[in-house]
Amino acid sequence: MTTSESQARESGAPDTDGPVVRTASGAVRGLREQGLSVFRGIPFAAPPVGAARFQAPRPPRPWDGTREAYAFGPPPPQEAGIMGRAAQPPAPRDDNWLTVNVWTPDPDPSAARPVMVWIYGGAFKLGHGGQPGYDARHIAREGDAVVVTFNYRVGMEGFALWDGAPANRGLLDQVAALEWVRENIAAFGGDPAEVTVFGESAGAGSIASLLAMPRARGLFRRAVAQSVPGTFFSADLARDLAAALAAEAGREPTAAGLAEVDPRRLTEAGAALGGKMARFTARWGQVAPTTVPFAPVVDGDVLPRTPWQALASGAARDIDLVVGHNRDEYRLFLVLAGLRGKVTDELARATLRLYAPGGETGEKAYRSAFPDDSAEQLFARVQTDWLFALPSLRLAEAQHTGGGRAHVYELTWPAPGGDGLLGACHALDIPLLFGTYGADLGALLFPGGRPTPEAERLSSFMRRAWTTFARTGDPGWPSYDPDSRLVQILDTEPTTGPYPEERSRLIWEGYDFLPSPLLS
Repeated sequence: MTTSESQARESGAPDTDGPVVRTASGAVRGLREQGLSVFRGIPFAAPPVGAARFQAPRPPRPWDGTREAYAFGPPPPQEAGIMGRAAQPPAPRDDNWLTVNVWTPDPDPSAARPVMVWIYGGAFKLGHGGQPGYDARHIAREGDAVVVTFNYRVGMEGFALWDGAPANRGLLDQVAALEWVRENIAAFGGDPAEVTVFGESAGAGSIASLLAMPRARGLFRRAVAQSVPGTFFSADLARDLAAALAAEAGREPTAAGLAEVDPRRLTEAGAALGGKMARFTARWGQVAPTTVPFAPVVDGDVLPRTPWQALASGAARDIDLVVGHNRDEYRLFLVLAGLRGKVTDELARATLRLYAPGGETGEKAYRSAFPDDSAEQLFARVQTDWLFALPSLRLAEAQHTGGGRAHVYELTWPAPGGDGLLGACHALDIPLLFGTYGADLGALLFPGGRPTPEAERLSSFMRRAWTTFARTGDPGWPSYDPDSRLVQILDTEPTTGPYPEERSRLIWEGYDFLPSPLLS
C-alpha cells in the first residue's frame, strides 16, 4: 500500500481498490469507508418498466465481469417531500430503481454476523434507501452487524390499486429484497438465518404487513417497528382512490392505460390529489385529511388480513418483535403545516369527532381525560393516538394474544429543534438511531445538525438496544404483557416503567384497527 493510499484510508476517504463480492447475479466491487466495506446500488430485481411496469418484481438481469457498487441506485419516482419541506430526491439517472446497499465490517462469508434490513418510511409515497439520514455506518460499526437498505416502489408505482396489476407492489418489492438478502448476504459476512427488519412510519407499516403476509414467511427472524401507522385500505377504498388518481392523470385506472405515462406525470397527479383530499371526508372518511392516498391494501391475497388480525391469530408468533412510538408524533406535522397557534376549538372538535372512537363520545372522553389540554394539544394528541401510538401498542398486544412476544418502547425525549415546539415528534427516532443529526429532517430536529450530549447518549443506547436485539432477540427490557404493561421509556435517562399513555389507552380500549372503508 502506498503512503497516499494509507492516508486516504485513515482519513475516511474511499478506497477505490475495494472488496469484491460475488452475488447470484454477478460480482460487485465496493468501497472501504471508515473501517467498513460499503456496496451501493446492487440490483435485486429487474427495472420495473416497460412490460414489467405495475407488475410484481422480476429477477435481476445477470451481468458479466465486476460491477462497480460505488453509488446508490436512483430513487423510485416520487413527490418532492413531506409538505414540500423534505429534501428533493436526486434526479433519476436511469430506471433501475430496485437496488440494495450493504454496510459490512468485513465481507467474510465465515463471519455470520447478524443482518439488519432497514425499510424506509415516507407515507408510502416518497423515500429511498440512499437518503443521507439512513447512512448505516454507525449501526454496522458499533453493532458489528451487516446493515442493508434498499429501494421499493412508492406512490402510484407501488401502491395504487390498478386493474391488471397486483396490489401492494411496494410490499412485493420488499419481499424480493429480502429474498435477495437470503440468497446473497452470507457473501457479505451476514447470517441469512439471523435477519432483522427494522423501519419507521410507512416502513413500520410495511413491517407490520410483512408479519401478516404469507409470501414473507421465513425471510426474517426479528422485527423492529417504529411508529406503526394505523391506516390500511380496504379494496373498495383503494379502487376509488385509484380512480381519482388516474383521473388526475387523464387516464383510466388500469395498468395498461397508465403504463405509457411518464412516472413523473403520475407523481404530479398523486400530489395534486393529495392537495384535494380533505374535501372528500364524506367519501373517504378519516383518510381524507391526511392528504395521503396510498397505504397497504387488505386485498385478500398479497395482504390477506390486517396486521392486528393476523398477529392475534398467531401469524407471527415465531418472530421476535420490538414495537414503539414517539410521545408527540403529530407535532411534526402541526409545525410543518404552519398550524402552530392556529388550531381553533372548532377545528379541534371536528378532528376529535372524526378520529376519536365513537365520534362525539370520543370527543367527550378526550376532554374528560385531558381537561387541561388546549385545542391545539387535543388536535395533536388525538391524531398522534389514532395514526401511530395506539396502532403500535395494539400490534404488541396482538402479538401477545397470538402467543408471541413483543417488547414496547416510547420515545419521550424532546427534540432540541423547532424552538422547543416539536417535543418527541415523529421521525425523531431516525437521526437518534442512525446518528445522522444533520441529514433530512434531522436538520430541523437538531439545529445546525449538532447533537446535544444527551442526544448522543440516547443515540448510543438505542443503537446498542437495536443491535443487541438483532443478535439475541432481547433489547434489554422486559417483554410487554397486558397486566404489567411495562415498556422502555427512551429519555435522557432511559428507564423501564408502565406504559405512560394510560389515559389514551383506556379511551381506545376495545377499538379495532380495521381497513379504512369507502363511505359512499
